[in-house]
Amino acid sequence: MLTIGQLAAYAGVTVRAVRHYHQVGLLPEPERDASGYRRYGATAVVALIKIRTLADAGVPLSRIGPMLAADPAAFDAAIDVIDRRISEEIQRLEASRKQIAQLTAGDSAALPAAAIAYLDRLREIGVSERMVQAERDGWILIAARWPDRISEWIPDKLTQLADPRVVRLYRILSEILGSDSAHEPLLAEAADIMAALAGEAYAAGAVMRPEETQDELPFDLLDALADESDPRARRLRELMRERGWGSWTRLERLADPPG
Repeated sequence: MLTIGQLAAYAGVTVRAVRHYHQVGLLPEPERDASGYRRYGATAVVALIKIRTLADAGVPLSRIGPMLAADPAAFDAAIDVIDRRISEEIQRLEASRKQIAQLTAGDSAALPAAAIAYLDRLREIGVSERMVQAERDGWILIAARWPDRISEWIPDKLTQLADPRVVRLYRILSEILGSDSAHEPLLAEAADIMAALAGEAYAAGAVMRPEETQDELPFDLLDALADESDPRARRLRELMRERGWGSWTRLERLADPPG
């Protein structure tokens, strides 16, 4: 006959757990012997091992009692339900692991491979990391709204990097982001380049799909992202409007440019 300590050690649980199982009615509490000690037999050991096994498998204590009292067929059916639940939990955890792996991969979080390749190309041409991160956040907004269009847009964006003006634009923006100064001359130069590029694209007939032009939210978010990242973004938009363009995020030609 075993003491409660010996019972707990044999079954691989704590004495506190045994007492808790007594309290919730899972394990019968034996009467005290003549010496005043509770003694446990082999049946209690078997019952405790079953309880521990089910509890370790994640079975709620409230369900363990009925399972132990069930006939073999009912017990097997309950085990099948638990097994399915565990399998579903494993799938959920595997999905979570993949998401965590994406987050630890930096730019790959929420971005397709094509966009990541574009960001890497920006680094190669000397764009600052802060500017690359700003570009990354913008592409995250775009990919969330139009995931199927990324593979169409990125090749054009990579082609544009062959234009020295585009490279100069990114380097200007990198310099602006790297300083707290107003940088009015650089902002004006950036606006000149952006207006010239927009004018050429507009003259070439570059257009957006109706579902894109009618969906203003992504463009509003892109503008807001720029404003939240750097207050000088508002000044750059003002300079763009002075040159006849309402936004740098889409071809929005103003009918009556200011001034």
